[in-house]
Amino acid sequence: MDLLRSPVAGRFLRWRHARTTLQLGLLVAAVAIVLHGFLGPDIASANLATVLTWVQARGLFIVALLAVGNLFCAGCPFIRVRDWARRLHLPVHAWPAALGGKWIAIALFAAVLVAYEYFDLWNLPSATAAIVLGYFVVALAIDLVFRGASFCRHVCPIGQFNFVTSTVSPFEVRPRDEQTCASCRTADCVSGRYEEMPATAPAATPTWRGQLVQRGCELGLFLPAKVGNLDCTFCLDCVQACPHDNVAIATRVPGLELADDRRRSVIGRLVDRADLVALVVVFVFGAYVNAALMLNPIHHALMGHMPIPFGLSPGTALVILFALGLVVVPAVLLAATAEASRWLAADSKDRRAILRRFAYGLVPLGVGMWAAHYCFHLLTGLFVVVPVTQQAIVDLAGVPLLGAPWWRWTGLRAGLVFPAQIGLVVLGLLGSLAVIQAIADRDHPGRTIRAAVPWFGLAIVLTVAAVWILFQPMDMRGMGP
Repeated sequence: MDLLRSPVAGRFLRWRHARTTLQLGLLVAAVAIVLHGFLGPDIASANLATVLTWVQARGLFIVALLAVGNLFCAGCPFIRVRDWARRLHLPVHAWPAALGGKWIAIALFAAVLVAYEYFDLWNLPSATAAIVLGYFVVALAIDLVFRGASFCRHVCPIGQFNFVTSTVSPFEVRPRDEQTCASCRTADCVSGRYEEMPATAPAATPTWRGQLVQRGCELGLFLPAKVGNLDCTFCLDCVQACPHDNVAIATRVPGLELADDRRRSVIGRLVDRADLVALVVVFVFGAYVNAALMLNPIHHALMGHMPIPFGLSPGTALVILFALGLVVVPAVLLAATAEASRWLAADSKDRRAILRRFAYGLVPLGVGMWAAHYCFHLLTGLFVVVPVTQQAIVDLAGVPLLGAPWWRWTGLRAGLVFPAQIGLVVLGLLGSLAVIQAIADRDHPGRTIRAAVPWFGLAIVLTVAAVWILFQPMDMRGMGP
């Protein structure tokens, strides 16, 4: 199925201003978050900044990723503001090669996870508003200096989360007909579409292409060589730029791209990208650390309400937990699993090469854990946004335009959400088993099972750990005053 050919969604997505419409909607939400965060009550559960950011948005975004694809990046409000600013100042510099890859974004991703717990950001409306405002400033500063979508590819931690999650999305942007791409001589999907050369153009300037009327892919993804959703922001610039109407948002097997070893436009081969492997590791194990630190006993200990072993301070204990969860434990588990796989399959490759190949197989399980966690907060606080929005209008406008806040509106009971959480984790496990099997088939024909068994075991162990975490009482947030 091609989503662009559907009668309703397709008509909207093919509309020239579809992305701008999405961006303006999220920009309004961002402005409301900043204003209410600074001017509203200092009560997290009654402030739009904390409720929308930490309770509603994360769950809604991951639902969108699993249902369609990278819709947040498609409607990113930071890029809307940047595009307005670029009308006044066009960047001229290329992103420094020494800072290429995902390493900066990985460090920021980990820093966000630590800061979220260390500073109790879900409980600080003004700090949350400051982070949102700071995000706009940083994105604007970087993309007014460097060409293309440098912030999206190399810096944005939200974007990296979305890129990895979108590998298990059911849709991808790809050519409708590969032969049409093969006969294309302009590559407008990546270079952009220009107005035609007028007949009066001087003959001495045969390379003059006219004024750019539609930009191509800012991340440089050449559509015929594009594989999957990594680094794709679903901006749909290629849809508007293609002169042959040859772009589709087509259904595909979710997660299969993780076992695809073809060279990809801009990205290269997955097995050659140490930074992408590191991103996957932080993504997968970050899901476990982030959920575990929200369990009541651990959270209360880190808040200073319970004693911590060895007399550690809460801040020191938190840093140690993150170091263990994001570095030490993953390194030991992955190295041991890769060594077992190498030994069982009698593979001549070294342990690191096997790890780089099979680590991608854990992505679906990581997505399942993130989805189970975020959907818990979303569903248990599903209706809280209604009374909080009512209160925000009173706080900012001084008039109860939507009536008095209905503070009794909260969400589903945790017991009703738990089966859905387990289902998401189990689906993640099944996806990981399938991807691991596909990777083993690709790299170890004839010894598939031997190579895959250790990774199957690791996925099952991580699933048991996920279920155990979800069984524990979790801190309830955003449930109203």
